[in-house]
Amino acid sequence: METRQHGDHQRHKVAIIGSGNIGTDLMIKVLRNAKHLAMGAMVGIDPQSDGLARAARMGVATTHEGIEGLTRLPGFSEIRIAFDATSAGAHAEHNKILQQHGIQVIDLTPAAIGPYVVPVVNLQEHLASPNINMVTCGGQATIPMVRAVSRVAKVSYAEIVASIASKSAGPGTRANIDEFTETTAKAIVSVGGAAHGKAIIVMNPAEPPLMMRDTVFCLVDGDADEAAIRESVEEMVRAVAAYVPGYRLKQQVQFDRIAKDQAVNVPGLGKVAGLKVSIFLEVEGAAHYLPAYAGNLDIMTSAALAAAEHIAAGYAQPHSVK
Repeated sequence: METRQHGDHQRHKVAIIGSGNIGTDLMIKVLRNAKHLAMGAMVGIDPQSDGLARAARMGVATTHEGIEGLTRLPGFSEIRIAFDATSAGAHAEHNKILQQHGIQVIDLTPAAIGPYVVPVVNLQEHLASPNINMVTCGGQATIPMVRAVSRVAKVSYAEIVASIASKSAGPGTRANIDEFTETTAKAIVSVGGAAHGKAIIVMNPAEPPLMMRDTVFCLVDGDADEAAIRESVEEMVRAVAAYVPGYRLKQQVQFDRIAKDQAVNVPGLGKVAGLKVSIFLEVEGAAHYLPAYAGNLDIMTSAALAAAEHIAAGYAQPHSVK
C-alpha cells in the first residue's frame, strides 16, 4: 500500500533508523526535497532525542524502541525503503529484520553488508540490490574524483585525506573511525578504480569550526593526458554538485611529474614514478538541520536521498504490469 501526495504523483514510504544528526538531517531533506518519497517513520532509542521530538512535531510517526518498535508501528507494512543511520555494529541486526519484510535498505554506516554505492559512479548497477552501502562521508566526497581520474588514466595508487570539523563528528562517527578508514580505502579501489587505496580522516578542533575539506592524491602513468584528467574531474564535480550543491573544487587540479630517479616510496607498492594528480575539494552543507560547516554529514544524507529517489522512481506503478 502506498500513499498518494500532490495529485496523482505517488510517493513511497521510508523509515529512518537513527534519530541523531544524520538521521534528522535526512528526514528534513525527505520532507522538503523528495519527489518520490514520503516519511513513514523515524526510529530511535533515546526517547529524549531532538530528532524524535522534531519528527513528532512534523507529523512523522516515531518510536524510541528501535527496530522492534518500528515493526510494531501501524504503518510498518507500507515502508518500502529504510535508511540506517546508526552504527556499523547495529546495522547487521537491523538489516536482517528489514530483509525479512522485503524492505530495501540504504546503509549510511560503514557496515558494508551490501555493495558500495556512490550515486554518480555506480548507482545504476545496484538499483535492485536489497542493501546498498553509502560508504562514508569521505568516500562520497572523494571517490568520484578518483573515478574521474581513473576513467581517463591508469591509477596505480590513490590516497584521500578528509578533514572535518570536530564539532560535526557525533558519537556514531567517532565510534566508527576504524571502519571509516577501512571502508573508504576499499571503495577507492572497488568503486574509484584505483589499483591501491588509502584513506585518512582528520578531526579539526578549530574554532570557529572549519568547513569539510578533502584532498585527493592519485599516482598515474607518466604519459597520462593532463588536459583530459582536468576535464574529467571538472565534469564529475558538476555531476556531484547536482545533488550536493555545496560541493566544489577549491582550486584547479594540480600536476607534478615524478621522475624515475626521484620515485616516491608507497607502502605496499614500493618505488613509484609517474604523474601525481592533486585535487582539493570543499563541501559546504545545505544547513537544513546541521550547520553549514558540517558538509561531511550533508554529503552523506544528500547521497542517500539521491540513491533512494532513483530507486523509488524505478518502482513499478500499481497495475502497470498485467
